[in-house]
Amino acid sequence: MSNGSPVSETTPLRRLDDQDEDGNVNVANRPETTATTAATTIVNNNNNDNYNSIQQPEGGDNNNISQQTQQQQQQQQPQHVKNMDTNKRILCRVGLDILILLCVGFPILLFFLLGDPYKRGFFCDDESLKHPFHDSTVRNWMLYIIGLVIPVGVILIVELLISRDNVRGHNGNGNGSSKRRYVFMNYEIPDWLIECYKKVGIFGFGAAVSQLTTDIAKYSIGRLRPHFIAVCQPIMPDGSTCDSASNAGKYIQDFTCAGVGSTPRMLKEMRLSFPSGHSSFTFYTMVYVALYLQARMTWHGSKLLRHFLQFLFIMIAWYTALSRVSDYKHHWSDVLAGSLIGSLCALIVANYVSDLFQKPRTKPYLPRTSQDIQTVPHSVTVTTN
Repeated sequence: MSNGSPVSETTPLRRLDDQDEDGNVNVANRPETTATTAATTIVNNNNNDNYNSIQQPEGGDNNNISQQTQQQQQQQQPQHVKNMDTNKRILCRVGLDILILLCVGFPILLFFLLGDPYKRGFFCDDESLKHPFHDSTVRNWMLYIIGLVIPVGVILIVELLISRDNVRGHNGNGNGSSKRRYVFMNYEIPDWLIECYKKVGIFGFGAAVSQLTTDIAKYSIGRLRPHFIAVCQPIMPDGSTCDSASNAGKYIQDFTCAGVGSTPRMLKEMRLSFPSGHSSFTFYTMVYVALYLQARMTWHGSKLLRHFLQFLFIMIAWYTALSRVSDYKHHWSDVLAGSLIGSLCALIVANYVSDLFQKPRTKPYLPRTSQDIQTVPHSVTVTTN
């Protein structure tokens, strides 16, 4: 037995190097499997790094993951639900604007239909009230063309030209993604129409404010027009008229109007001299258009075209105001007050209500979606000895 082989002595007493304590074979410790195992480990590590770089951006920000989740949830919503929300928002805004305009414009209608001007007395020998009655040089339909058609037409033309230039500047892509988009009934409203709505709406709001301010002064003061005696033909309680010597130098408050050849509207309008409504309306509209051209007209083909148009519009308002004096519709102070009211309203609305002279606000760029975040994958370098 002492001459037995060495294998029989070492097998039951000594554990092989490639076995663990339980007797299992450790393949990794074998020489022929060491190189293969090392290569597999490197490949697996590289795949894990690439997977982690795709799943989490550099820095491991969890907010980006939550933003991606929210975006996916929003994309899963039905498209018609988004459009319905957009439609409601647009309708609410338009409805609110119309309600505000009605709140300002409805009192003007009440003044016109039901307003009762202040009853002021007069002197029979007042020369400023003895002018004859004349028809207006600038009729009401002319006033509507001057104050409504011209400004709205100018705004539409200018906004269309600006929109066309913006499309050309962006190679047919509109004004870029920074502009807010409005979708109504699955129809994307063009930018020029939105701008026209804003500009015309603010212009109309200012016109209503100017006219309401004028009407409040008219009905509160009740100043008599220069053609008052010719229209009213006053008769005193004793049956005398202004031709009687007994009424000379006497302030008369108790009288009735014979009104031969005068309509009820004329008898009401004879007490609404201060301030001039024609002057306030035309000066507001023309001054506002001049300020609008100063801010929005960007055509550089002629240096003087914009200033010529501004001068032309101001002269239209100036002629309208002067015609009110020559037609004996107003006193010169009435025209001056109306012109100041209209010009002041135009300046206030253009500078503080509209965005004509407001500088664009620059906001820092903040990425909103995962596409705005540029992820740079980790570079893996494997070196072999």
